Amino acid sequence: MKIAAIQLQSVLDPAINLKTIRKFLDQAKATGCQAAFLPEVFYSMSDGTKPTPFLIDGHNEHYEAIRSLAKDYGMFILGGSAATNVNGKIMNRAYNFTPEGKEIALYDKMNLFSCDLSKHPSNTVINEGSVYTAGSTAKMIEVGEWKLGLSICFDLRFPELFRSYSAKGANLLSISSAFTVPTGKAHWHTLVRARAIENQCYVVASAQWGKHNERMTTFGHSLIVDPWGEILANAGEGEGVIFAELDMERVNQVRNRLNVIREPKNYM
Repeated sequence: MKIAAIQLQSVLDPAINLKTIRKFLDQAKATGCQAAFLPEVFYSMSDGTKPTPFLIDGHNEHYEAIRSLAKDYGMFILGGSAATNVNGKIMNRAYNFTPEGKEIALYDKMNLFSCDLSKHPSNTVINEGSVYTAGSTAKMIEVGEWKLGLSICFDLRFPELFRSYSAKGANLLSISSAFTVPTGKAHWHTLVRARAIENQCYVVASAQWGKHNERMTTFGHSLIVDPWGEILANAGEGEGVIFAELDMERVNQVRNRLNVIREPKNYM
């Protein structure tokens, strides 16, 4: 399966973001991609102190705007998240659609980001818990022959989530993100490759990049990594789209070489 990972510099206005996404989906469609992965909060990027006013609420116009991406391009639209009102609680929710625009599954970010880098030159202080309510359920979906484990950004730092996915048959992992610059420089490549290596899965990590507003600047470097930890594509800096071919035989080859897929154990 040929896939695309889109890297964005999302702003508050969803119309601007959707226009950019459609430009990259044009490229993805032209190169024969069957699926496109979007980054965290692709639809509308707030300043992190309050929710965006452009909330998904049931099947409102914002929901339909996202769903139309799948229908219009005849592709799976996967992984990317948007702020969603659920009975008065704001969730950071990943949306996933078939090429026909049918909703496959939803995933609410379980591990909310909390970071105090006030003594770092970036002077970054973020507490997602003041904006979002954490989800409580992991979610794995089927995309053709692929079993995809879903995650969002800070989930990346919790390896037990991904271990549970691979133990249940996942061979592909999505890590839609908006990593800060200091944490991205320090840990992004290492953590993304580690999740691929230890779970022997392809990893698609679509990311936000650049200065979004006065408070939010993100690292970029969207990655597609194979089950051996080899980086197949790296978006670097700037908005863009990267491509890779996912090969089930590569997964089988790596797993036959080393036997590490098993149920997580409690060693204490």
